[in-house]
Amino acid sequence: MRKSTLLAMLAIACVLPTPSVAQDHPANRLERVLAGKTVRVCIWPDYYSITYRNPKTQQLSGIDIDMATELGKDLGVAVEFVDSSFAKLVDDVTSDRCDIAMFAIGITPLRAKSLRFTQPHLASDIYAITTKTNRRIKSWDDIDKAGSVVAVAKGTLHEPVMKEKLKAAQLLVLDTPFAREQEVQSGRADVFMTDYPYSQRFLANADWARLVSPSSTYHITPYAYAMVPGDDVWHARIERFVAAIKRDGRLMASAKRHKLDPIVVP
Repeated sequence: MRKSTLLAMLAIACVLPTPSVAQDHPANRLERVLAGKTVRVCIWPDYYSITYRNPKTQQLSGIDIDMATELGKDLGVAVEFVDSSFAKLVDDVTSDRCDIAMFAIGITPLRAKSLRFTQPHLASDIYAITTKTNRRIKSWDDIDKAGSVVAVAKGTLHEPVMKEKLKAAQLLVLDTPFAREQEVQSGRADVFMTDYPYSQRFLANADWARLVSPSSTYHITPYAYAMVPGDDVWHARIERFVAAIKRDGRLMASAKRHKLDPIVVP
């Protein structure tokens, strides 16, 4: 290439407009959500009373489906639900698959290292589900004994809690949908660990199941919404939303519809 031609090309390049970074990439997630007119919400569609998809109708229901819908109304945008799980939660949020995760996420030290939480809106202890025919488990004290098998879902808060607390029973960690329930129903496990929301809805639909409650407080966990750390504007907007749904009664009204009012955090 001749020197004169190269100099001419460089001169043209110098006067070409440079794309605005601010225009292509809004300064914060709130701006991006408002500009795109959609908020992407990660959910776990197997979570009874929280974010549950009916396998027959494919309809979503639960308190955090209601609250995600309210968030969309408050922001004036559409809501796009993105299937996730507790096992994929951190990856899905930090890889930008969703703008916020709304499925009653327990605030744990491990998750707090990777995610930023809102103020809690629910809090639950841990409960156990066994079969009505199980002779080994009659009370909570029978769970942590030699020969007992305790099932938990991988990635849930029950996994690290039970790893720490169980001394004699065998812990079975499962990572496929409804695996822990199937293990208990088949007799391969004695109990599976869950929380108040899941236990109440599950018992209403499984005639073979029996609830085993702790005799005293076992491990209370606050539940909240989660997002990627670092965006103060987005976090502050979601905090205002959570405060609003508590103050104006939307959270409690939904909790009562889904029979979760005993675990609402005011």
